[in-house]
Amino acid sequence: MPRKKQPLSLTADLIALVDRREPDPGPDPGYVELTNAEYAEAAKDFLKRNGDGPIWVFAYGSLIWRPEFDFVEQRVCTAHGWRRSFSLAIERWRASPQQPGLMMALDYGGSCHGVAFRLPDDDKLKRMERLLRREASYREDLLAFRWIDVSAGGEKLRALTFWAAPRADGYHLKLPIEEQAIRLARAAGHIGTSAEYLYNTISKLEEHGIHDTYLWRLQKLVAEEIRRMHPPK
Repeated sequence: MPRKKQPLSLTADLIALVDRREPDPGPDPGYVELTNAEYAEAAKDFLKRNGDGPIWVFAYGSLIWRPEFDFVEQRVCTAHGWRRSFSLAIERWRASPQQPGLMMALDYGGSCHGVAFRLPDDDKLKRMERLLRREASYREDLLAFRWIDVSAGGEKLRALTFWAAPRADGYHLKLPIEEQAIRLARAAGHIGTSAEYLYNTISKLEEHGIHDTYLWRLQKLVAEEIRRMHPPK
C-alpha cells in the first residue's frame, strides 16, 4: 500500500518568518579559488574517469529542484552505502559568519534515494565544466566530487555526485540532529535561508515519491525551532 502523504511541519509561512538576505562576505579565507585553467583541467579529469559512458549526475539535494543544466532523461534511483547528512559547515550562501549554517552532503552508510539526470552527449567537456563551476569554488571542493554507482529499476548507472564524504578541514561537522535544526532555523546568507533549502529539497523529493526519514524528522525540528523564535503574539 502506498504511503499516505503527510503535510510538512515546515511551511512556507514559517520560512517567511526567518526570510532575509545577509551581505555576501566574499570568498572563504584559507581556501584556494579555482582558476579558469583549473576548471578546464578538472573537467577533463572527471570525464576521463568516466570513460566513454554517458554523463549521469546523481542529485540528492538542491540539484533536484534547481539543476541549472540541460538533461535528456531523469530516473529515480538509489545510492547504496550513502546517506544524506547536513554536515557541511558554511558561512556564506545560506549562512553568514555571524550565524553559521549547514549544507547537505553525502556521508557513508545506509542508502540514499535520489534522482539521476543524464546529460546530452554533445559538448561533454563544456557541460562538465559548467557542472563543476556550479558546485565548486575552491580546489579543496573537488576532493569531495566522485563517480558512484546507483541503481535505477534494476539497472546500475555510474553517476557523478557532489559533496560525497567531505573531510577537508573546516568542512565536516557531525552535530546532533537537534543542533542541526537550530542552525538551519537561524542561518541565512545572500542567496536565502537554510530553512528554505531544506523545505525545497524535501518538497521536491516528495514529488518524486521519495520519503527520507532523516529529513522528515529534521524539518519537524526546524519548524519547532522557528516557532520558538517567533511565538504567536
